[in-house]
Amino acid sequence: MLPESKLKEMLLQMHVIRAFEEEADELYALGKVHGTMHLSIGQEAMAVGAIAALHLEDYILSTHRGHGHCIAKGADVKLMMAEFMGKETGYCRGRGGSMHIADMESGNLGANGVVGGGIGMAVGAGLSIKMRGTGQVMLCFFGDGAANRGIFHEALNMAAIWTLPVVYLCENNQYGMSMSVERAFPIEDIATRAAAYKMPGVAVDGNDVTAVYEATLEAVERARGGGGPSLIEGKTYRWKGHSKSDQERYRTKEEVEAWKERCPIRRFQAILIDERVIDEAEASQMADEVRRLIEEAVAFAEASPEPLVETILEGVYAP
Repeated sequence: MLPESKLKEMLLQMHVIRAFEEEADELYALGKVHGTMHLSIGQEAMAVGAIAALHLEDYILSTHRGHGHCIAKGADVKLMMAEFMGKETGYCRGRGGSMHIADMESGNLGANGVVGGGIGMAVGAGLSIKMRGTGQVMLCFFGDGAANRGIFHEALNMAAIWTLPVVYLCENNQYGMSMSVERAFPIEDIATRAAAYKMPGVAVDGNDVTAVYEATLEAVERARGGGGPSLIEGKTYRWKGHSKSDQERYRTKEEVEAWKERCPIRRFQAILIDERVIDEAEASQMADEVRRLIEEAVAFAEASPEPLVETILEGVYAP
């Protein structure tokens, strides 16, 4: 059983992720966040449960739907909000935005807009760890759609033959854009593909934060001990569309509502109250604390300066 302080921290992080994304969604509607956005509302247990199993010095690689990963790895939501709003004070000086945010100091090697883009990068990071002998672990997030790309097979094979300290975590939110997993896969569990690369593969309830934590911890400890890579699949669901342009014609409102009844935050909070880790008053206080945190993040971002035009090429390394 995890310490009560850790359980409370995990619940708080899940609330922060949900509140941050809901606020970012509103700011987008107001025209204050530009480009597109991929929200992970409904998937908070995946980010929090998995990253809770890491050490501070471990690495993660994120995805285009990676706000929760960034927060769970210890990011400052003020700097995240500034990045979303294109401000100089953001993590990437306003250049990266929602899809390309990174926080090197916390071990978040970054998100990218390429489906499955991080899967191959994880091999490079894992090889670097092994060559340097640092004892770190590389945790790589990707979605179900990425599991049908060639890089998935190439990278897992290479990680396996080199016995790299990489944990591959598939966030199966049931749809790759508008393609359902039932139509895209001839297998019930994506995790069964691990057998082809002689590595452990396990499918868990991705809306159960402790189940995600336990599966990831086992894989992380195996990787750290020299046992090589693992594949974990968490079955979860995104409440919002694939991106802001998604009209969601491929799924029913009844399906979405049914998954909302399995909300990972309400579920975990109810368990902690039932087990007397927190009470109703503490839960209410936590919600108030999160609201203040997000309000402060928005105020910081709105007060931050815009990048100067003459600095636009700073950080561009290609000739």
